Order: sequence, then structure tokens, then C-alpha cells
Amino acid sequence: MTSIATAAPVSWWGFEQEGDKIAYDQAANLNDTIEGNFKQCVGVKGKALKLDGYTTCIVRDAAKAPTLKDNFTVDAWLAFGAYPWNWCPVVTQADGQKAGYSLSAGPRGQIRLQVVANGKTSEAVSDDWAIGLFEWVHVAGVCENGKLRVIVNGRSSKPVNLDGKPQWAGKMPLRIGMNYEETKPSNIHREHGTVPTYFSLDGIIDEVRIFDRALSDAELSKSAETVSKAGKPDLQKRVLPAGPKKIGRFGAFYTQLKYYDEWDDLWPVGPDTDIVVGFDNSEVRVVFWRGSRYSPAWVTPEGQWMADQSVEAWDHDKTGAQGCYEHMQDRLCRYSHVRIIESTPARVVVHWRYAPVSAHNHLWQVNPKTGRGCWVDEYYTIYPDQTGVRKVMWKTGTLGYPRQFQESLPFTGPGQMIGDIVHEQFATVGNLAGETKEMSYTKGTPVKNPPTPSDLIFQQYNFKSSYKPFIVHEQGNKMRGVRDFKMRGAGMNTPGYCNHWPVGQARCDGRTVQAADRPTHFLGFPITTPKIHQANGRSWWNGLYGMAKLTIPELQELAKSYNNAPVMTIEGDGMTGGSFDLGERAYVLTRTNKNAPLNCQLAASADSPIRNIALVIKNWGDQNATSLTVNGQKWNPGKTFRSGLVHRLDGTELTVWIKLHSTKPVDLEIR
Repeated sequence: MTSIATAAPVSWWGFEQEGDKIAYDQAANLNDTIEGNFKQCVGVKGKALKLDGYTTCIVRDAAKAPTLKDNFTVDAWLAFGAYPWNWCPVVTQADGQKAGYSLSAGPRGQIRLQVVANGKTSEAVSDDWAIGLFEWVHVAGVCENGKLRVIVNGRSSKPVNLDGKPQWAGKMPLRIGMNYEETKPSNIHREHGTVPTYFSLDGIIDEVRIFDRALSDAELSKSAETVSKAGKPDLQKRVLPAGPKKIGRFGAFYTQLKYYDEWDDLWPVGPDTDIVVGFDNSEVRVVFWRGSRYSPAWVTPEGQWMADQSVEAWDHDKTGAQGCYEHMQDRLCRYSHVRIIESTPARVVVHWRYAPVSAHNHLWQVNPKTGRGCWVDEYYTIYPDQTGVRKVMWKTGTLGYPRQFQESLPFTGPGQMIGDIVHEQFATVGNLAGETKEMSYTKGTPVKNPPTPSDLIFQQYNFKSSYKPFIVHEQGNKMRGVRDFKMRGAGMNTPGYCNHWPVGQARCDGRTVQAADRPTHFLGFPITTPKIHQANGRSWWNGLYGMAKLTIPELQELAKSYNNAPVMTIEGDGMTGGSFDLGERAYVLTRTNKNAPLNCQLAASADSPIRNIALVIKNWGDQNATSLTVNGQKWNPGKTFRSGLVHRLDGTELTVWIKLHSTKPVDLEIR
């Protein structure tokens, strides 16, 4: 490798030492403190320092910082995994806009040198995207004869005049990799919904040098040549974690999903902090992960994620407004958590509990006398056919208005574009009568109020997969935003819309995506206001979600089977009940006579079809079901007849799932 040495710098951090949270300045023979999380890794020369993007900072006491002259140079070698949330120093010794200098990296891949002279800040800035990701880049800032410029891999920006001699911030500590104070992200949607936070450079830094003179173009070019011979930086590929593709069995499993080391190291958690639901007949997964604040996402075998919004409220128009109150703002998962309630061969039930919270960490609708805010319980009852009922519950009177319950939100992972997830014709909506409407991205201005079928009840997103995510709503819902949308930016090559969620740790209720460097969410439409139920001091709504290989006619039939479930008639004694519970997508019965079988008929028809059957029989006893007869034909336990026992304080329930499609009456016997 070509030597990177040149005329002696006044400071030079090579990051060759190990341990003790010390960064050794070999030019000044000083040890500086490394704060936060970091790792050593291979650099352009020897070892380098990997910063975590959130906590890492190198600090030099002000009294020991190098004394610079009117001409100076700062340079470094960088390899980013993601761009900083806003401008972030590579090296700085500054007192705001009052004095000092700063060589910084920006949220759009820029490099900037700022210097204060005569109370005025002058700056030289590179083009956007001058810095790539997952590659070594040499950057430098030069102040020479009253002019500033930045150089990236040997390419110089236009010189910018400095308004006098530099004013040094001699009383400020020198910092590498992080701002002096908490800072808001760039490109935010609302000032009142954003709280400043600390963040650092996200990637590797090596051979940081400060010279008390201006390096020549030849010297800087020599450094750039070194970069061209450097190996691939030691940065992990960042793929949203969904667990293994081939789980091989149906069930819910506790696990600790791994994203990439630096992000994972932020979390003080044990081995059972996340939940993955797997299926034995496909590679689809349902993921409850800290990175989404435990909001569940349906994931295709190709790694395309479909999530949804929590219960959301907001106070934008009030004095002292704090923006959105939602699960997205619970970036530390202070309030959001999940647990497995059931996991049997017949079905899975996962409970997600959270409190809508603002970026300011304030709960929604706090009772001044009790100190309690609004809390939400969501139950996901998931079946082997890759469908799951979402039942959202809260204490009546604690939510109030304004509020929103549902918003369809696909993800893009780092490096993914919208066009990697959905087609231009991105969704289809429909009603029980068979009327449908397609929703598309358009290059031109879309029609404002297009004709739309009434009583829309289902939607399907057109993922670039054979598995399509869908929602079937309960009759009485109101679906809005059913229209085409104009493409943004680079069209289908746009990397999502907003990246404050998922994964992001900035305290922010909205940030517009700048690059494909972080996970994002996009679209959001259609949005549905569901039918609300109330009883016994609780309010709730139901929706049937899933990800399956369904045609639109098949999805319409599923919507009929859910909303117009065939009536059950119980024959004989020993069983009561038989009503269809939309919150479980199951017929619920109670066994009143020990050992009594269930004999019943389901009055299926074209308007009330059967698309798989789920049963919950309370007080069943401790013996699992051993026999199923369908229209006189005996079925053996297996993939088409599954059952399981759920033990509760007041008895044991039998859960049964039957794979069956019929538009004619069906007789069942279960023993």
C-alpha cells in the first residue's frame, strides 16, 4: 500500500491501540477519551475505529487541542454504513457559530468545512452524494490564504472566501464523530414533534489528521490514491431481521432477532425479547421486533415487509403541542411489549400492549388524578393459513379524539427501493358485491376524486411476490384515500418516504427520506376507520390480516366467510354456544357434558362460504380431540385437521382448525 505519510501533522489518530477506551494521538503523544460504544476493525492502514452511529465520540480537552494557524488542513478516511441524521462532525473545535472550525459529514452524503471569521461562518460544501456507502472515502478540509475548500477522493469543491482570519474556539474541547449537543434530524415534518438527540457518525473512521498548514493538491491526491488500494470496509450488510426462512413448523417462538452489531448493542435485552410466528406450509413469517416497536409485520419469503400503524392520536393545533402520540415514538420500547398467549398446532395468539406516546415521552390523555394515560391491547390470533385477526382494545373513554386506527405501511430495508416491494399498480380494494378498484402510482397528476365502489371492505397490496398482504375489514368500516398517487422523486426508485420509523432512534414524529441508507416506511393508503364495539367498559375493533396466494375473487370470498360466516346449528346435547366471534375468526362453544362430542352443521352458501374453520370449545377437558368427521368422512389429524389444548384457570379449551373450502352446508363431528 502506498504510504499515507506526509509532512508531519500536529495531531494524528491512527486507532492502532486496543482497549481502555483510549484514542492515541501519535503526533501529539496524547491519549484521548473514547465515549460510547465502538469497535476496532481493519482500516486503510492497520486498524480503524468503528463508530455506532448513536453514542461514539472522541473527546480532547480544550487545553490540549492543537493550536492552528491561518492555514490548516483536516483530513480523514471514512466508510459509512449510513449517513448521519443531520450534519455531524468528523473533527471539530467550535463554539456554535461564534468561533472555531468543523469538518462535518451531512445527511445527503456531503462533506463540509466551516470556519468562523469576524463573527461570520463561512463554509465550503461538496456535492450531494460525494460520499458513498460501504466504501472507503478520503475527505479533507483545507483553509489556505483566506479560502476554504473540501476535497473528496482528490476532487475539490469550489473555493469559498473566508471573511477575515479564523477565530479559534480555544476554550472548547475538540471532538471527533459527534456534535457538542443534542441535535434534531434534518428534513423533519414538525418542529414540535421532534426532540433533539445525540447521534454520531455511523461507520468507520481512520487516520484522522490535523495539519497547521494547507496540504497541496499533490499531497491530497497521494492520500486519495491510498483509498483506491484499500480493501472493502468491515461493515455488516444491514438486512431487516425476520428469523429463518424455513422454520418448518407452525407456531410462535421467542427469540432475539439480530440486525447489525452496533444497533443490537444499544439494547439491554435478553435472549427472548422478540417473537416470530412461522408456518409449516410457507416461508411467510409474522415478526414482532423491537425495531418496529413490536408492531407486527408480515414478511414474504423474499424479505418484503408489510406493517401497520398502531392506534395514533395527535395534538398539532394545541398550545404546547407535542405532535403524534403513537407506538412509533416509543423508540426504546419503554411501554411497548409482546408476549405469547397461545401456541398450539391449531392457532397462535400474541398479545401486543403499548401506550401511545409522543417524542417528548408523554403519554396520551393522562388522567391528572391517577397519572394513567391511554393504553392499548392488541391481540393477534393467527392461523395456519397465514391469516390473523387483529383485535385492538382500550378502556372506553381513555382514547378520545383525534385518533386513527389503521394505516397500511410497507417497509423498505437499507438499499431497497419502493419498486423492489410493490408494483406501480400497488393495491386493489373491493367490496362483497364483487366491485373492485385498483390504486396505482402515476407519473402525471392523478384524478382528484375518482369514482369508487361503495362499502369497500378489503384491500390487497400488490407485492412483488407470489404472497400478497391483505386486510379484510368488518362491515360498517369507512375506507378513505382510495385513489392514485403521483410518484415522488425518482419514481419507483425512491427509497421509501419516511425513516423516523422503523428502527430509527431519533426522537421524531416525521422525517423525509434522503437516501436508501436506513429502513423506511411508505404509502399508508388506503386508511380505514373501523367499526367500533363497546361492552363492559372496553372498546375494540376487529380486522382480518394476512399474507397469502389469493386471487382477488378468492379474497372477496374470504371477506364473505369472515363477515357473513355460516350459521352453526348444534345437534344433540352437551354443547352450547356456536356463535362466530369476529375477534378470533372462530366459532365459540362450551362443553356442558363431559365427553360429549360436537355435532353441528354449518349452513355454508355462496354468500356465506367456508374458507377454513376455527373452533374454540371451552370446558373441553384434558383429552385432546382424536377424531374429526366431515360430511360422514373421517379425517385424521394432520395439516388439514389440527387441534390443541389451552389450559386456563377456569378450565381447558380445545382449539381446532380445519382446512376446508365449501359453498354448501357441512356437517361436522369432533370427538
